[in-house]
Amino acid sequence: MPATLSSSDSNDRSPELRSPLLSPRRKPTEERESEKLCIDDMLQKYCGQFGPWQMRHFVLTSLAWALEAFHTMVMIFADREPDWRCLGGAAGSGCDVTARTVCGLEPGSWEWTGGLGSSTVAEWGLVCEEKYKVGLAQALFFGGCMIGAGIFGHLSDSFLGRKGSLTVVCIMNTIFGCLTAFSPNYWIYVLLRLLTGFSTGGVGLCAFVLATEPVGPTKRGTAGMSTFYFFSTGIAILSGIAYIFPQWRELYIASSIPSLLFLLAVLPFVSESPRWYLVRGRITEAMKLMRAIAKSNNKHLPEGVVLTLDEEANNDSPTTNEEDQTYKELLDSKDAISGSLIDVVKLPMTRMRLFLAVAINFLCSVVYYGLSLNVVNLETNLYINVLLNAVAEMPAFTITAVLLDKYGRKPLAIGTLWFSGVFCFAGSFVGNAGVWKVVKMVCGILGIFGMAGTYNLLFIYTTELFPTVVRNAALGCATQAAQMGAILSPFVVVLGGGFPFAVFAVCGIAGGVFAFYLPETLNKPLYDTMAGMEDGEGACRSVN
Repeated sequence: MPATLSSSDSNDRSPELRSPLLSPRRKPTEERESEKLCIDDMLQKYCGQFGPWQMRHFVLTSLAWALEAFHTMVMIFADREPDWRCLGGAAGSGCDVTARTVCGLEPGSWEWTGGLGSSTVAEWGLVCEEKYKVGLAQALFFGGCMIGAGIFGHLSDSFLGRKGSLTVVCIMNTIFGCLTAFSPNYWIYVLLRLLTGFSTGGVGLCAFVLATEPVGPTKRGTAGMSTFYFFSTGIAILSGIAYIFPQWRELYIASSIPSLLFLLAVLPFVSESPRWYLVRGRITEAMKLMRAIAKSNNKHLPEGVVLTLDEEANNDSPTTNEEDQTYKELLDSKDAISGSLIDVVKLPMTRMRLFLAVAINFLCSVVYYGLSLNVVNLETNLYINVLLNAVAEMPAFTITAVLLDKYGRKPLAIGTLWFSGVFCFAGSFVGNAGVWKVVKMVCGILGIFGMAGTYNLLFIYTTELFPTVVRNAALGCATQAAQMGAILSPFVVVLGGGFPFAVFAVCGIAGGVFAFYLPETLNKPLYDTMAGMEDGEGACRSVN
């Protein structure tokens, strides 16, 4: 019978008996710590700011800008006034071959060279006293854009999301664009252009925010500026499509099919924004996406890293695994954080930013679209003219993108606005006779060159001025203001003479003055919430 161990023997030997079987219990201080990071910090530290994942996502999403160019600029070709010719060529036929317009010519003495189907003007006789209807259709399209920008700006910030909103507007563009080709009369045509404008107004802002939100702060400016290359490329491609399909009904179908192709072949490979997931309280999806970004960029995102809103990332105290798990469960159970323009107006800081962004976008749009419409007065080949116009904008995008992170958003905005204003001011004093025609044309080209850079810059600048919860709503409001400027610009152009250039000069210079009151956003974080931005900007002011 084995001997019984004494209590003293048991106390002496128990550590030796237990050590091979049980691991010693770790002290709480030895548990692995985790860190809470906002999205910008996580991109910089672990996931990569602009790696292969962001490049693929950026290119695929930004293709939507070409679709916006198709649906917007198609009116240049579909609503153009085609060439005409006298029938029979006899002077006594009632047709004056030296006439500059068909107004006053006897009906039946002339015909459109491309036939009635060459444009809406030819088919429905939108000339002479009916010519205002061309401008009306264009104004209502931009009016639809203005309404759509506001509505889809709000929807993309709320339950629909960035990708969901982009999907909806592309579906609507495909349907309304194709239906426009079957318009039986002018008023149905105007209605369908209004509806197409409504959906087109949400394409650019949804694509822009979705493309740039996963990009790190030091790369976001250059990436944002690069989106407009896709818009200009879309205009250049459209000029080729219009040349291949000279009939306006065929052109509307050909320019709408790419939206369907984008829906089927591109959007399935585009991810939702991790920032939208985060502010909606869907932390699991946000973390899953951040891990996918890190993996695709050949980076490693440690298990202990926790994604958080910027207002909660200020707490730098380390947490244990148990606390980390509790925190994740808490975030997953949190109600989604949302905001609206009312929240923007309530806060004095964002209220002033919104006012300035709206004013500058409006003034910039008057100049940009006004100078673009003035090009038709050059009486050159329309297809080549549109192509050269699109190509001329690209150097402005390149220069502003290169200088953006060197000099900042604010100085560049002021400089490009005043550059355009000065040349428009010079153009207002130049006549239309002889060599001065060329001088005036150069002033117009340099004016649109500067304003194209401003237009490009304003998207990234406006995006950085507001937090995630209201970013698309604020951007949508600024876009609405731009559409209002686009609506008014044709009425400035028809006044003729030096007056349009004078108006454009005043708008450009005034826009530069307004830009003086905007804050610099270079290398500043993209805040997620209103409280986070208020705390962050307040801390910056106290440091300075």
